[in-house]
Amino acid sequence: MGTSQNRRSAIKSIIAGTGAVAAAGTLSAFKSSEKTQMPYQLKGNINHSVCRWCFGNIDLDTLCGAAAGMGMKAIDLIGPDEWAIAKKHGLSSSMCNGPGVAITNGFNDLKRHDSLVASYSDLIPKVAAAGYKNLICFSGNREGKDDVTGMDNCVIGLKRILPLAEKHGVVLCMELLNSKVNHHDYQCDRTDWGVGLCKKLGSENFKLLYDIYHMQIDEGDVIATIKKNHQYLAHYHVAGVPGRHEPDDTQELFYPAIIKAIKETGFTGVIAQEYLPIVKDQDAQIASLKTSMMICDV
Repeated sequence: MGTSQNRRSAIKSIIAGTGAVAAAGTLSAFKSSEKTQMPYQLKGNINHSVCRWCFGNIDLDTLCGAAAGMGMKAIDLIGPDEWAIAKKHGLSSSMCNGPGVAITNGFNDLKRHDSLVASYSDLIPKVAAAGYKNLICFSGNREGKDDVTGMDNCVIGLKRILPLAEKHGVVLCMELLNSKVNHHDYQCDRTDWGVGLCKKLGSENFKLLYDIYHMQIDEGDVIATIKKNHQYLAHYHVAGVPGRHEPDDTQELFYPAIIKAIKETGFTGVIAQEYLPIVKDQDAQIASLKTSMMICDV
């Protein structure tokens, strides 16, 4: 009863100070001069980041400058050859890229362990030396493996590199991805499977990257799941459902409530925007990014 209207009003009030107006399911573009004059001030409760790959048509130097200018703390999913650009703008790498291995080829496959162990053994010290903490990893696709076998294989492979991660203070973060729409056959597609792996490994240096978009698709019940399992969740990604676009009032997730719930768990890490902008112009994309960040600034 009136819920949809109240929800839209709430989001519009969050972004009202920017002059951005939602129309026909897209976020309005700003002119360059307008986007540098937005009066909004971050509340300081959330550390914001953006995933680099979603804004691939903007060069990294420009994206980092824009992210820093709007108050973001970091860039997600960049590797060693890109860290210097982020540091130039005062940004950290909040979720470091893995060694370039396909998402489908992960730790659930015994025959890939030697290659993965070698790659991560090289990368973990580099992450630590750069002053970073989180390093992404993946389960890989099932390819006929049942959930018990896949988990047992992950335990075998990850235990080979966890001592090195613990030595260097690096947290290996396995991403939860949906297997219904985007990553068919991916094994770590449910929170309870990922948490089960965390429990088997029993290390503070292995946790989960909880992608809100992906988990809404595969299991829903986002807030309750976060509250129940927050101790195993090291990082969060944000995008709208359906479509993986801006987390605005055109989609089914009400992000202010979700981010508030994350904050209430005591989370002090980083929440990253990982959506695909509807708008294509670079200035409009940067304006869209700021508006989306502000929706999540509770």
